[in-house]
Amino acid sequence: MPIPAESDRALPRSLLRDDAYLALRTGIIDGTFAPGERLNDAELGRWLGVSRTPIREAIGRLERAGLVQSKPGSYTRVSPLDVREARAAQSVAAALHELAVREAVPSLTASDLRAMREANQRFTEALNARNAEAALGADDDFHAVTVTASANPVTVTVLEQVTPLLRRLERIRFSSLDGRGSVALHEQIITLCEAGDADAAGRAARENWQALLPLVDLVDAAADSQAG
Repeated sequence: MPIPAESDRALPRSLLRDDAYLALRTGIIDGTFAPGERLNDAELGRWLGVSRTPIREAIGRLERAGLVQSKPGSYTRVSPLDVREARAAQSVAAALHELAVREAVPSLTASDLRAMREANQRFTEALNARNAEAALGADDDFHAVTVTASANPVTVTVLEQVTPLLRRLERIRFSSLDGRGSVALHEQIITLCEAGDADAAGRAARENWQALLPLVDLVDAAADSQAG
């Protein structure tokens, strides 16, 4: 897909490298940049209104997250969806979100619980509207509460690396009503957190992220079918 017109996504000149990373990551997840599409630093810089330096830094982070592939002096392109990497990312994300919830429960406040409920309400509304982008944003906000409250910087760092790969899968799932099971699991997590049951809340968080496995299997089966 061609780079969008600058007027479509123009951002302030003071754009930070984190904003460039988030903009490019969103473009890959939402399909603006298709698998296999080549990425040009200069074009991306004009699109976002920044120099090539934050673009190169953002691409480096995306490459570590498995969303971009590059060969120095040859190409930089959007990675195809790798099922093996998706399985590994799902396993790590499920374990780390379980850990985050377990660690967060003792320090969660009433404000935290309200934020989780509000995020899940927005998540529900986005699913009903089949708005995948809004659903992903609300889901991010929901899980960010416990990840932040866990105060574990290693968890934050590793989740930043593995989550973008999974968001490509979740966008497919959240484009339909297939993600409705997550609404109930979110409610269960909130209830258990409020009750102070860290172990059960952690298990519910793991179950929530394991719900992606059937979608990984479908992608794997489709890839095998095409190969055959």
